[in-house]
Amino acid sequence: MRARPLLALAAGLFLAAFARDEFDLWIDSTRLPPLVVSASVQVLDREGALLRAYTVADGRWRLAVTPDQVDPAFAKALMAYEDKRFLSHGGVDLRALARAVLQAALNGRVVSGGSTLTMQVARLLEEGTTGEMAGKLRQMRVALALERRLTKEEILGLYLMLAPYGGNLEGIRAATLSYFGKEPKRLTPAEIALLVAIPQSPESRRPDRHLAAATAARDRVLARAKRDGLIDADQAQAARTEVVPATRKAFPALAPHLADRVRAEDPAAQTHRLTIDRDLQIALETLAAEGIAGQGDRLQIALVVADHRSGEILASVGSSAFHEDARAGFVDMTQALRSPGSTLKPLVYGLSFDEGLAHPETLLEDRPTDFSGYRPQNFDRQYRGTIRAREALQQSLNIPVVALTEALGPARLLTALDKAGVRYDLPPGQPGLAIALGGIGVTLQDMVQLYATIARGGVTLPLRWRLQGTGEEGQRMLATTSAWFVGDILAGLAPPPGAPQNRLAYKTGTSYGHRDAWAIGYDGRHVVGVWMGRPDGTPVPGAFGADLAAPVLFQAFSRLKPQLDPQPPAPPSTLLVSNAQLPQPLQRFRSRSAAFQAGADAPAVAFPPDGAEVELLPDGLLVKVAGGRAPFTWLANGTPVAVSLRDRSVMLPGLGQGFVTLSVIDGEGRSARAMVRLRGQ
Repeated sequence: MRARPLLALAAGLFLAAFARDEFDLWIDSTRLPPLVVSASVQVLDREGALLRAYTVADGRWRLAVTPDQVDPAFAKALMAYEDKRFLSHGGVDLRALARAVLQAALNGRVVSGGSTLTMQVARLLEEGTTGEMAGKLRQMRVALALERRLTKEEILGLYLMLAPYGGNLEGIRAATLSYFGKEPKRLTPAEIALLVAIPQSPESRRPDRHLAAATAARDRVLARAKRDGLIDADQAQAARTEVVPATRKAFPALAPHLADRVRAEDPAAQTHRLTIDRDLQIALETLAAEGIAGQGDRLQIALVVADHRSGEILASVGSSAFHEDARAGFVDMTQALRSPGSTLKPLVYGLSFDEGLAHPETLLEDRPTDFSGYRPQNFDRQYRGTIRAREALQQSLNIPVVALTEALGPARLLTALDKAGVRYDLPPGQPGLAIALGGIGVTLQDMVQLYATIARGGVTLPLRWRLQGTGEEGQRMLATTSAWFVGDILAGLAPPPGAPQNRLAYKTGTSYGHRDAWAIGYDGRHVVGVWMGRPDGTPVPGAFGADLAAPVLFQAFSRLKPQLDPQPPAPPSTLLVSNAQLPQPLQRFRSRSAAFQAGADAPAVAFPPDGAEVELLPDGLLVKVAGGRAPFTWLANGTPVAVSLRDRSVMLPGLGQGFVTLSVIDGEGRSARAMVRLRGQ
């Protein structure tokens, strides 16, 4: 009885051939289902390797794939087993259908259905059934219409996307990633045979649930392949001994925080191509897990690696494990605002070198000091007395860096952060000297960007993670010599115990209350940042950046490359002398009050007043000087903007918004400063 529908269907098809015109009209008027198949959003690395994929709306894994991305042997085996005349028929194979009718008549049951690959695509597009008469007729009609509108390669491409492989797996790429953990570009004969067999009965042959049935079906395909000459006897025998996977593998979920971020930025895109290096990302995610092992169940870690020459982020690890609830692994700690501790000190020294306040050999005082009510202490509560600036930075002393910050003014430090593209969060009120010691909120990624600027010789370059486009240099934050001095000092810092003596320029930091441990370093090509702490901001007793984060930093560089790229040589204009050979003003640092102590007729910035917030006029900023003797020179952030003026009032054009340090120098070389914040109209 089961053969009758097939016989009737065949008879109807043959009768239709006698009414050719009506038949063509019938086919051409076929309303086809949508031929654009939704695919999983995928995030790829710099070489096109899959980092992470997302299921389609109904929870299925269906990854985009084209025939040229699949092992050619698979298509040959598929057509040999399912549809020998796929390349020549018009959607319905009359010979196969006739054979199926004859077999059904002789056996009293359906032995083979005569369904072509195009008919299977028609069924998959409409999610139809296979056995009902109306369904089979609809498949034939759609198949014939598909053949008239699509190429054979396009039809095969739809099959490769839609073929069911059990559960929520659709398409060959989802199958190979799930069952074999690899892309379908290179497949073994055994893998090909399994992939041909499963779609015939995907739920009863899925190897993760019905291993014996899947193995038997694979072996039948192998026997047919041997019979058809696709493989020889030895290949068939070897393929039968290959173990069929009994479990599904997890889909790649590398750089999950960054993947979520880029998808949220461009939700309409199907593919996101990133600058990430997949192998490095795997290595650093493994390092992150190892780095917190045995460190308590709430400690978390984050790492960022970038090429400071191009600005490309090569690895971004937001946490040690994306779904680790106890450690709040879902929080991307590369983007969290945290106190940087002492990692801002290199910037303070670089700016001080820029402003002529100090030189690496300048003598600084490390003694108890009262800065208008602010009395910082060193982390060990000890004082070193008179010390060179180089040693003060390497030992991360607090008193000297606060003295330099007072001379610079906190606004100068914030202006430099603005130039470097560093987002920051300040406590309420005017910015204070505590900024130099970590009294500000910044992200790990932005701190890596800051150090990348120093590594690049003081020129800013925003870090990027999308492969499209190239980075463009920004403005200069530090003079080349100042940036080199900072790198030379940091490269002289002793590495952690057991780490290689490799002249890595690095700095560690520990925030107040041991809430954050940092280590950021760079060589001649790359910059790496490490943060460790608790996402909820609670203290980690006894945690120091030097002890906790620095060893991870050196391990990260070891996994990045076998040896460091050398630091650049000193710029030609670099003053490489001892303290005694320095100009007299640079031999010993003078505090701000001493350096700018005004006489009775000394110049002063009459407008705008120090600490004011001023609105820019269309022509610029109006400034006024009181006292002093002409001619006057005005500087903004150390750069001359008006030279040799006789007038005491002048309009300074071209000043951008944000914090700016205004300096005026009179004809006798005396100076005055005011730190202000400029805003647009």
